[in-house]
Amino acid sequence: MSDTTPARAWRVVLEKIEADLLSGALGPGDRLPPERELAATLGVGRSSVREALRVLEVMGLIRTATGSGPTAGAIVTATPHGGLAQLLRLQVAAHGFPIPDVYETRLLLEEWAVAHLAGLEAADLSDARATLTAMDAEALTSEEFLALDAQFHLRLTDAAGNIVVAATMAGLRPTIESYIRAGIERIADWDATTQRLRHEHGDILHAIEEGDAERARSLVRAHITGYYADAGMPAPNTGS
Repeated sequence: MSDTTPARAWRVVLEKIEADLLSGALGPGDRLPPERELAATLGVGRSSVREALRVLEVMGLIRTATGSGPTAGAIVTATPHGGLAQLLRLQVAAHGFPIPDVYETRLLLEEWAVAHLAGLEAADLSDARATLTAMDAEALTSEEFLALDAQFHLRLTDAAGNIVVAATMAGLRPTIESYIRAGIERIADWDATTQRLRHEHGDILHAIEEGDAERARSLVRAHITGYYADAGMPAPNTGS
């Protein structure tokens, strides 16, 4: 047996699986070796293997199922950015990232995303357009409207095709939604604000479809900073 202490033994398992993922020996849809085999190969106890698998499952990197057959055991998930998004959500929940830092990061990611989409010959904006259509429904509550608003922005970053950007936005979504919801009560005319936001969304999509990267970047920045200011949250100095 290895002289690895029980408190660190599960990390040995994590490091082995991480190495296999990085080398390509493991990929989405692949099954991990059985617990007994991992324990014997790495010189750790089966309880340490189980602990490592629990960590990986919480991070969204694997799914586990009991029994036998093709769906049993521990399998690497097929979602390319699920693990990163889940990990970032946990970090945000544990540490409470400062809102100005989240705000600045959001600007960086979304400005890149819309400019990149504008440079594509045939960007697929169908999901974003479907979300805008849903936002036109009558009698939406503020919660429903803001959930669709957040979905619209995620659809854009997803469409840009960079899974790290998409995962980061997905991981930051709970914090973004929290400060957006908190600002509602400080907005004097909510109906007018929703009409403006819908119009701005449409302008952003139009700029992307026209291939105007600079206009798309400018519009999305004005859109995000405008709501941030309307909600009474002082914007950090992000430049022009």
